[in-house]
Amino acid sequence: MQPSVRKRPSSGLRAARFICSRSASSAETVLPKPRFHLDLWLSFTVQNWVLDVGRPVVMLVLPANLFPLNRPGAAEVLHILYNVTAPLILLKMLERSPRILPLPVVHLGIIAVVMGTSFHLVADSISRRLVLIGYELHLSVRENPVMKELRPSSLMDVFELLFHYDDTLGHLMWYVPLFLVLLFFFSGCFCHRTQVDRMTPAAWTLLVPNATYYWFLMTEGQTFILFIFTFFAMTATVMHQRGRGLVPDSNGLFMLNSFSAALVLVLVWVLCLWNDGVLRRKHPGLIYVPQPSAVYSLHLRQANSSQT
Repeated sequence: MQPSVRKRPSSGLRAARFICSRSASSAETVLPKPRFHLDLWLSFTVQNWVLDVGRPVVMLVLPANLFPLNRPGAAEVLHILYNVTAPLILLKMLERSPRILPLPVVHLGIIAVVMGTSFHLVADSISRRLVLIGYELHLSVRENPVMKELRPSSLMDVFELLFHYDDTLGHLMWYVPLFLVLLFFFSGCFCHRTQVDRMTPAAWTLLVPNATYYWFLMTEGQTFILFIFTFFAMTATVMHQRGRGLVPDSNGLFMLNSFSAALVLVLVWVLCLWNDGVLRRKHPGLIYVPQPSAVYSLHLRQANSSQT
């Protein structure tokens, strides 16, 4: 009976095992370090505050007769610049995302944003000139004294169509792609549990202006339903990714904290104006989120006119 002889593995087999073990260990330990996209979020915040929030501020600061009514004013120039920069920043967000959308979807989204902001530009510029001749933003179209004096009365239907383009169609085509891009970008802002990331000081600095702008979107833009559905989808994404061992990185934490702070601001805003009967007629229905422009027209503007 011959003794059993143990065969030693060949040198090629040992080398293959060594390379596989090294590659597996390096894949587990060497992971791309997440970084906060400061340039992207800084551009996003500056654009929103200067070109979007800055439009009503410019109309309040500059004299009404500085520009002729039949020509674009400073607010319209800011709006035109926003129409150009907003699609570029959204495209940059999609480029930074590790996930890739089909090009037709990206093209349709950008076209919708451009069309929505263009609708809003035209309707908003006309509504601002109506304010100069006595239009009250806290009242509906048919309740406004200026509209009741129109002859023929069928012109009121024309202005209702104008405000439909502004408040409904324009906002939908503008904000739905915006929040979808934010949600898509957030879905790629995750890292492995072993690489727990924290918000940088720059992220904390941008948190307050970014959250305040989201408050502006929900109140002036009347996007509360769209915003809350986006926030719920972000929360569901976090729960799903945690089951896979992933947690939000610094960009994801920045977006979550900004959305949460914005919801707190909206809650305080609604509670302060909860018992306002005039604004209740302006914003009927189950969801009551008054617009800052309507609050200014009802309270601040009338107080200033009474003092003068």
